Amino acid sequence: MEELRHSGLGIASFITSIIAALCLFALFGVAGYLELSTPGGMSEDSPVAISIGLLLFLFLGVAFIGLCLGIAGLIEKRRRRVLAGLGTLFSAFTLVSAIALVLLGLTMGD
Repeated sequence: MEELRHSGLGIASFITSIIAALCLFALFGVAGYLELSTPGGMSEDSPVAISIGLLLFLFLGVAFIGLCLGIAGLIEKRRRRVLAGLGTLFSAFTLVSAIALVLLGLTMGD
């Protein structure tokens, strides 16, 4: 019986999901710090706030790509599926938690 190799898509999904999660965690930390340290809070029209919003969409997109790669890795035949499953799980958790955190922030905004 031959040894199954890890799926290339699964490895890519796992790495992408970890990077997206770390970047989003750091982005939320920076955004929270800037909001608390700025008197009166950040202006929604400031270049920093716009940059944070654009980076949020970028990192959510990276997490979505990781989710798609993980699903593709799970479908691949004759490959190990452990890293594809972990990548799918981490990406899905990252997407759901980031969107929930954004929605929570929107409801507490006013």
